[in-house]
Parts: sequence; C-alpha cells; structure tokens
Amino acid sequence: MEIRAYDVEYLRLAQRVLGDALDYAVYSCEMEADQFFGMFLVSGIAEQFGKGNPLYIAGMTGCELVGKVLLKSGMKVPDIPDAMYLDKSPEYWAGWSLAYYQWYTGRSFLRIHRAVSIQEILYLYPAFHEADLMKFVEIMDEKLQQYYRETNLKQIRNLVGLSQNELAENSGIPLRQIQRLEQGEADIYGIQVIDLYRLSKALGCRCEDLLEI
Repeated sequence: MEIRAYDVEYLRLAQRVLGDALDYAVYSCEMEADQFFGMFLVSGIAEQFGKGNPLYIAGMTGCELVGKVLLKSGMKVPDIPDAMYLDKSPEYWAGWSLAYYQWYTGRSFLRIHRAVSIQEILYLYPAFHEADLMKFVEIMDEKLQQYYRETNLKQIRNLVGLSQNELAENSGIPLRQIQRLEQGEADIYGIQVIDLYRLSKALGCRCEDLLEI
C-alpha cells in the first residue's frame, strides 16, 4: 500500500486551495499561470504543500496562499479582495487536478513541473475536465515518462554493469522497489535515507548522484 504525504481527508481541501490559488493569481492578480507556479516552487511553499504542511493545505484559502507566495518571493501583495467563483475556470481545474496528482504519486511539484508546465495542463482541460481524474493521472504519467526517459538510478546501474537482480542482492533493496524507482512509479525522494545509502554504496556513487534534481 502506498504511503501518502498526508491523509486523504485533507486531499479535497488541498485540491481546492491550489485550484483557487491558480484561479486568483491569473484572474485577480493578472499573473501568468506558469509565472505564479514558478514563484510557488521557488518560495519553498510548494515543497511544504506537497509534504502536507497543514498551514498550507488546510490553514488558508487559495487567495491567502497566493499572498504568502508573493511575500516569500519579495513581491508586494496587491490589495485585491478574495474572489472564489462558483463557475470554476480551467486554471482552477489545473490546480485541483495537479494537487491530486502530486498527492497520488508522491512526486514533488518541482519534478512534475519540469516535465509538464501549467500551460500544458491547461491544454488538457477541454478533453479531460469532465473525465475521471485517473485519466488525468495516466496522461501525466505518460508525459513524465517521456521527459524522464531514464532515471539516474538506471543510468548509473547500467554504467557499472549491474543487473536489477544484482543490485537488489548487493544492496538488500527489494527487486520490485528498484524496478518501481527505475520506471518512475516511485520517487527516489520518497525512500528512506538508509535505503538511498545502500543503493549508492552498491553502485559506488554518492547518494546525491541518485537524486533527480
């Protein structure tokens, strides 16, 4: 069973917060969607959001989240009333869906955004906004797999000439876990530090060499 960063009971709220944040940033603050999301990443708030920090996923509205991002980015917070509309925009859907995908996969927002921009997610809106959310997950998985064709773990393992079975035997890490890491089904950032150390020792590299930075 997958271990999520935070309990499912907070998921819907987290989705609404990120959806409202993107909507408010674009329509009230007149920012480009990717401009705001880049600031969200650089501010460090994206990392805390992804880890389930209750301050960000449940302790504020999407509009307040935008204000926090702007403050941490050294920008002035505009004096604009909070506005969350009943008619949800494509930007709301993008944030809502992205929050689910990050929670479901455990991948960082940074890793996801490197492969798929917010604008690219917005292009999916006409075809997928009324579809089952797992269709969005499938499409995003495909896009990330295309972008990250080989993980650092797989590249280094091939360079040193070890098979997956040999790496499993030498490191003590289950074969299935190594397969999931190499296929992008699991994120290297989600494993225990001791397991990362065992992999690096078996491969003769540094722990940081295995991270998908």
